[in-house]
Amino acid sequence: MKRNIRFYFAFYLAKLSIVALKTIRRDASQFPGKMAITLCPNFLDQIGKPEKIIAVTGTNGKTTCCNMIEDCLRANGYDFMDNQLGSNTNSGIASTFIKGAKLSGNSKKNLAVFEIDERSSIRIFPYVKPTYLVCTNLFRDSLMRNAHTEFISNMLTNNIPKETKLILNGDDLIVSNLAPSNDRVYFGIDRLPTDTDTCENIARDIIVCPKCDSKLVYDFVRYNHIGRAHCSKCDFKSPEIDYELTKLDLDNKVMIIKHNGEEEQYDLINNNIINVYNMLATITVLKEFGLSKEQINPILKKQKIVDTRYSKETVNGIEVVTQLSKGMNPIACSRAFDYLRKESGNKAAFILLDDLHDAANGSENIAWHYDTDYEFLRDESIKQILIAGARYLDTKIRLEMADIPMEKVVSQRDELSLIDSLKLDGIDKVFILHDLYAMDLKNKLKEKVIEKIEEEGRNK
Repeated sequence: MKRNIRFYFAFYLAKLSIVALKTIRRDASQFPGKMAITLCPNFLDQIGKPEKIIAVTGTNGKTTCCNMIEDCLRANGYDFMDNQLGSNTNSGIASTFIKGAKLSGNSKKNLAVFEIDERSSIRIFPYVKPTYLVCTNLFRDSLMRNAHTEFISNMLTNNIPKETKLILNGDDLIVSNLAPSNDRVYFGIDRLPTDTDTCENIARDIIVCPKCDSKLVYDFVRYNHIGRAHCSKCDFKSPEIDYELTKLDLDNKVMIIKHNGEEEQYDLINNNIINVYNMLATITVLKEFGLSKEQINPILKKQKIVDTRYSKETVNGIEVVTQLSKGMNPIACSRAFDYLRKESGNKAAFILLDDLHDAANGSENIAWHYDTDYEFLRDESIKQILIAGARYLDTKIRLEMADIPMEKVVSQRDELSLIDSLKLDGIDKVFILHDLYAMDLKNKLKEKVIEKIEEEGRNK
């Protein structure tokens, strides 16, 4: 596209704003791009772009996948731009392009890796056409922002560029049917011993055939609508998997992936099924990009999930675990509850799920609590549940409805003073489940938990 004067005016002003923001030590992840798009609405169309773009979208797992993809590419000598420190919306993508552009407006680099918010695809994909697009999963999310999975999937299908090759989760019947005319490969996990024939979750986002509206029959259920299924009346079914995890050995921390009849062994970095899927998605797109197992596995095996998502530390024989549990995201919270109940030993759990809007202003919509599997917290191994925050009474009511014995529950408004009620006798693990916007609170509470464990250790 021919660039106009408005583009150059917006581009140079945005470039200057980056310098100014850095001078005063302010974040430059969104403002330059937001200003450029305001001044030149089709700025994203005119700015120079790399020849190849790897993008990741989906409800959960975007950041983790992007981090692993970027680490593998970087270790193998690739130079690329990314929005790792910026926004995954159109303004954040624009800021990344601005930072990575020459004064001519052309891109300095031939490769980019982008995390893309699925809700923002309508503002990005008309101008940014990924070479590869990974979709990790699609679940119900914030009702105020994402409405429903059908709304999001239709938005993606209607906006994904025709030339983009899709890397799709074949175990997600919503994801696997995105943009049906596009070239694609599927990744998935063969039936595991822990899979079931029926769903134990409250929420399942696809239960009828999208072709004929007949009831879907699940061949196996992993969680929520993740698994393999077929229609009871027509030919609709889960797709054939191109990159299939055929063996998952949690004891030895390895997995076997089969592709084109050949099997390869990769090392696991985490035993959470969510992160197994994230690793599988990462391996699939990197293999499609052209990397070999020898270029991927040595880098991945050194990875650890970033502390903002998951951390574990042992203090005086007690494990202190922090885990992201996004507020207003019922599936993410349910997966965290499921992981908590299935971990070995006796546990105490801090539940801090208020998201940024709840903590600041409150929100009238608490429906997500009733799509979340609080019933998983009824497990006998969970000896104490400590809840706090702006909406702690809503959480308490939901725990009561899940038949959690109230003698196990401590509930109050102030989060940090919860530590006074923590009982460590007989506890093997302390979990802190927190929202994405509660990192400072999570860190402060973790410090207090460690201090209490150390203090009680000295007093024994």
